[in-house]
Amino acid sequence: MAQQAPRVSEDLLDEPHIDGRRISILQLRDRVKGFGADPETVAEEFDLDVADVYHALAYYYDHQAEMEAIREQKDRESEKIREKVAEKRPDGISP
Repeated sequence: MAQQAPRVSEDLLDEPHIDGRRISILQLRDRVKGFGADPETVAEEFDLDVADVYHALAYYYDHQAEMEAIREQKDRESEKIREKVAEKRPDGISP
């Protein structure tokens, strides 16, 4: 049986993603589990093989603690950015 090329890569954007693409494992997991989209629809939306979506889900569950740590780090970074923007926002201007 021929060996398949890896579908998940960790060499871009500081988090696991689909090899050769910029779509992260967390993004795919959230589309399927967070928003309730079926894997086939998600694959079509991102022009992926449906197997890529299933591999992403398997990777997420195989590395769940690591993936949630990445999510928490991204959330902290986003909060810092929101705080900086809020500090510089002129009075009377809302987001």
